[in-house]
Amino acid sequence: MVTSLMLTLISLTIIMALFYLLEMGVKTSGAQKRYRTALEASYGGAEVVLKDVVPLIFQGYSSGKIHDEFDTAGLDMQFPSGTKCMQEKLNLPTSKWSSSCSSTINPKSLPDVSFTLQATGASTAPFTVFTKIVDTLKGNSDTSGLQLEGAGVAEASAVITPQHFPYVYRVEVQAERSVKATEQANLSVLYAY
Repeated sequence: MVTSLMLTLISLTIIMALFYLLEMGVKTSGAQKRYRTALEASYGGAEVVLKDVVPLIFQGYSSGKIHDEFDTAGLDMQFPSGTKCMQEKLNLPTSKWSSSCSSTINPKSLPDVSFTLQATGASTAPFTVFTKIVDTLKGNSDTSGLQLEGAGVAEASAVITPQHFPYVYRVEVQAERSVKATEQANLSVLYAY
């Protein structure tokens, strides 16, 4: 009798451990899925800002005109600090930014651009994407006119010239679910334009 009770207790303990492991596996899988979804929203937000918004700012578009341009896509593009600060960040090294231009690492704190990305599926809440340029460095472009070719060891071969990038930007991106801010992903992007 005691032996059968001990075997029953051991088997129940094993079954409870299996149920616990199964529950933890489901929770971990769900958390990974939510993170991957937020990460994809971060990638999408970085792509929209760097490939679509930045060229418009270089062309001199105002924040209102850019908002109208993207409003038809349902992005609700906002420029909390205006495009003046964004133009400074795109055209000047970090040391020459005005004091009103934030360079803190947190993209949610005074972002340069924030907008809403609709999630797929009717029942899922959209993502809010915050982007901020936190550092601008001079790229590899040389405007001095000095040529480093000719009369060298490798003169017989063609001179290879690198692609010129006037500036290199460090951009911080954060995407978070609008209704649940714990569902978020952060990216740090190094972008040459």
